[in-house]
Amino acid sequence: MSENKNLNSVAALFDTPNKIINAAKKVKEAGYTKFDVNTPYPVHGMDKAMGLGQSKIGYVTLFFGFAGAIFIFLFMGWTMAINYPYIVGGKPLFPFQAFIPITFEVTVLCGSIATVVGMLAVFFNLPFLNHPIHDSNYIKEVSIDKFGVVIEAQDPIFERDKVTEFLKSLGGEKIEYINEPEKEEFKILQPKFILFLVVVAALTSFGTFITLNKLMYVVPFNWMDNQRKSNPQSETNFFYDGYAMRTPVVGTVAKEFMPYPYQGQAQPEVPLANPTLPTEQLLKMGQEKFLTFCSPCHGNYAQGVSRLKGQFPPGPTLHSAKIIGYSDGMIYNIITNGQNAMPSYAYQIPREQRWAIIDYIRVLQRAQNPNPSDFQAIKELNKESGKNAVN
Repeated sequence: MSENKNLNSVAALFDTPNKIINAAKKVKEAGYTKFDVNTPYPVHGMDKAMGLGQSKIGYVTLFFGFAGAIFIFLFMGWTMAINYPYIVGGKPLFPFQAFIPITFEVTVLCGSIATVVGMLAVFFNLPFLNHPIHDSNYIKEVSIDKFGVVIEAQDPIFERDKVTEFLKSLGGEKIEYINEPEKEEFKILQPKFILFLVVVAALTSFGTFITLNKLMYVVPFNWMDNQRKSNPQSETNFFYDGYAMRTPVVGTVAKEFMPYPYQGQAQPEVPLANPTLPTEQLLKMGQEKFLTFCSPCHGNYAQGVSRLKGQFPPGPTLHSAKIIGYSDGMIYNIITNGQNAMPSYAYQIPREQRWAIIDYIRVLQRAQNPNPSDFQAIKELNKESGKNAVN
């Protein structure tokens, strides 16, 4: 036991991957459990030769990945549906489809961070920078072109001489006895260490003070600070009204954009013609936008029954003779400027989509108030479809 008192391990070098694979198998078959293999590059089949089981790091990744996904999904749902319920355009309080991207990102983030932390701090016992083999000739050799086996003295069946002969019988070369490093104690509160801290603190404080209070106000470092500018939400003496943030000049329009000529008018002075054709694709878009922006007040079928009872005031029915008699331009103007309790939707709904909504409203009105000719057309269509079925 005395010879093993400071001994950490016995190491041997091998020349080829085949030799190290065979040596790892023999060490495992001999009953040693406290051993390791070091190679300059990964060697295929080494895990099986050493008898290593499947790594548990995958379970850590799985657990923390699922935990992150469940937490962020429930957190977003709780925030939108319970803590701060807010309906925008008739959207549901729990729009789980919108949660998917964030849930995916947080799953990957939690799983990857847990993998790295678990692998380094738990499975590899790092940071561990004072391992005895770090200061040996053995580690220098296996870091370049050699392969090595290390059997630790803590192994239950370890005996120095037997391990030495065993490694030689496997073809091991340059047998090296690696000892535990001598422990060195350093007192922290030494006068020279305290003096060092004081000097570093004084130099850092002085340097920071000079940089932030003197150097930054010397040319050329003061150019950014002294430039002619106005900070947002601040006063200025340059403009007569004192506001630094300027609004566009009245009448300013974006490039290649024609502003709405009847902005702010309850009724247009001249009729507006509907520039769209009610194609199937356009009507589908109109239906989608109607259900999003209009149905919360007017109902899904424009009958004046709020789809979200108690949350939105019911709007008027769009099947009255008055509204049926409105021109498409009049309805477009109401959507753009608003009317009575209805606000303007000019910023929420683009122009093309407004016309698509109007086309869909006309479909709803025609479905609720059909003409006699519509029934005759339906009969002809049914008759035609019956002939095609017989054929």
